[in-house]
Amino acid sequence: MDFGRLLEIVGDEPAFETGLLLSGDVDPGHIRRQLSRWTKAGRLHQLRRGLYALAPPYRKAKPHPFTIANRLVEGSYVSCQSALGHYGLIPEYVPTVVSVCSGRPRSWDTPLGRFLFRHIRAEFLFGYQPIEVGDGQRALVARPEKALLDLIHLTPAGDAEAYLRSLRLQGLESLDLQTVKDLARAFGKPKLMRAAARVQSLAGEVAPVLEGG
Repeated sequence: MDFGRLLEIVGDEPAFETGLLLSGDVDPGHIRRQLSRWTKAGRLHQLRRGLYALAPPYRKAKPHPFTIANRLVEGSYVSCQSALGHYGLIPEYVPTVVSVCSGRPRSWDTPLGRFLFRHIRAEFLFGYQPIEVGDGQRALVARPEKALLDLIHLTPAGDAEAYLRSLRLQGLESLDLQTVKDLARAFGKPKLMRAAARVQSLAGEVAPVLEGG
């Protein structure tokens, strides 16, 4: 296989698995050696074992970090600070893409950014949705209410008022407070029920300011 043929196969995919190239009458060893050579030549980025992305100028669109995060760990979704930042609920720029998954915690430093995966139990993998992230790419991202609860769940004393205030949450009027309560109940954790009540209290502090202009 030459590099031109690889470009035809990959098309506009933001990332691709080695398996995409192994169908038909091909030599797997030869394909893997080619991938290694193209990576060393700077034509490809290796993101993890078996997962690659085209390097500029060969790619048609820049891979979105959220899309790459989904591809790094199957069954994961973007959450916590990364999702909160995406929705404008915290003021800080979040350079590391934080996701949750039911597997072991892990992280990758790649040419496309740093990716952190935090563990939660499989029954807590809910409250996310596919969203458009640009250039025809989609990613699974926690709804804002679930992203906040995931972060609280994974943070020691995350339900404390001092911690919630330290997040400097903004745009709380965009949160569905009933959804926060419902999702907290679905966790079945007293910690998250306490947090839901405190988030509602914080939102109540903001509301009079908004009404007063």
